[in-house]
Amino acid sequence: MRKFFTLWTREVAVYFRSPTAYVILFFFLLLTGFNFYATVNAMNQGPVRFSVVEAYFNTIFFWFGFVVPFPLITMRLFAEEYKLGTIEPLMTAPVRDIQVLMAKYLSAVFFYIVLWVPSMLYFVVFQWQAQISAAPAVGPYFGAYAMLLLLGLFYLSIGCLASALTRNQVVAAIISFAAIALIFYWGFYSRWFPNVSPVLNDLTTYLSAVQHMASFSQGLLDTRPVVFYLSMTALVLFATYQVFQYRRWKV
Repeated sequence: MRKFFTLWTREVAVYFRSPTAYVILFFFLLLTGFNFYATVNAMNQGPVRFSVVEAYFNTIFFWFGFVVPFPLITMRLFAEEYKLGTIEPLMTAPVRDIQVLMAKYLSAVFFYIVLWVPSMLYFVVFQWQAQISAAPAVGPYFGAYAMLLLLGLFYLSIGCLASALTRNQVVAAIISFAAIALIFYWGFYSRWFPNVSPVLNDLTTYLSAVQHMASFSQGLLDTRPVVFYLSMTALVLFATYQVFQYRRWKV
């Protein structure tokens, strides 16, 4: 456990020593802050049937800001190690491959959580200024941030796999963004092609991140997306482990 914690702290430190991390933080907070402002401003134009929480997590600005950071967070995890040659000392160190993988992955998860923690302050400030709650109950808050975490775990695992496949960070970012975008936009297939079969329609609804967020941000918690995202995360991490093992013996 001590070796794993040492690896994890090393990976987290790499994030916050890099100016890229602060650039990502700045623009991400700028975009999410603008999204919150635009959401509240739009809701002030007239009566609405949804809460601030539900509206905030279901806008175009939210989804654009949500999808973009994943390739930037994960592109350096393995690719930079391969490029600089630092992967070889790491592979020969007295640590297990699974510890290396999980340390890198969980450091990315930690940075992802750091990105979203400040957004909680938006709702605190809103309630303080408007003297009304941003949601009628605790459920929408819990559901929205739980879905953020589940989606983040899955998409970060895809980025981790992409980084393990190449030594070029830009290529890793392109692969991960393409894969995440393909999975994300698949959820709109039935909307773009309304005459699809009922089976395909049910499949796209099951895979739709937008639909999942819409439900969870209303406080309607469903175990099916939870099982799906956790199982897919485990599957992608297993694939990443196999790629890492292959490249280790290849080296």
